[in-house]
Amino acid sequence: MADRLFSDAELAALYDGWWQGHRKDFDFYLPLLMSAEAVLDVGCGTGTLLHQARESSHKGRLCGLDPAAGMLAQARKWRDIEWVLGDLTSIAYEHEFDLLVTTGHAFQVLIMDDEIRKSLAAIRRTLTNNGRFAFETRNPLACAWKSWTPENAVEVTDPKGATVRITTQVDTPFDGRTVSFTHTFTSSTWARPQLSQSTLRFLDADLLTSFLTDAGFVIEEQFGDWGRQPLTETSPEIITIARSR
Repeated sequence: MADRLFSDAELAALYDGWWQGHRKDFDFYLPLLMSAEAVLDVGCGTGTLLHQARESSHKGRLCGLDPAAGMLAQARKWRDIEWVLGDLTSIAYEHEFDLLVTTGHAFQVLIMDDEIRKSLAAIRRTLTNNGRFAFETRNPLACAWKSWTPENAVEVTDPKGATVRITTQVDTPFDGRTVSFTHTFTSSTWARPQLSQSTLRFLDADLLTSFLTDAGFVIEEQFGDWGRQPLTETSPEIITIARSR
């Protein structure tokens, strides 16, 4: 089940503004999309990346898949892209896409080992021979959750022009696998604050490689940040481009 942040239409409408402007991850992924004939964006959210590809004159097939109705309600304002409600395990694509991307750290919502294995198997089945899978996950050694505190609140403007304050509080500290946390959304125009609870999995590079290898992928490139710097112990990200074997 999608987190309330994504499934609730009112909260989903805040998502793009929450990123506070320019997205460096889109700068990284967009050239990959432009070089592929058929692209599936899993966890496409509001569809902004696919829209950027179309606006950049991508002429091929662009498809966005997301389990959250609230996010797809935002995405569907662009009608020249396929939008599908669901997840990888609920669809039956067979070797239809030469690129699959998962952005916004969406890969981390796969909590259990079996979820990861099933999703990677579905990704490989969805890709053409030698198709590529590009995605990122936060490096657990960078301890990103340490900054998820009320002191680092963000303010965004909702579609009606009202200010919404978003605070994050870690509920369950990192246990070697996951972190659970709560986002609280507060606005003077709402009767009460809105809450969205989440849990994310943090995989180190070695374990991630093991999952990919077992699923029939070979890692082509791996980076530690959006500037394509090498992956190190202190890198904030583990950005991976893998090819199906």
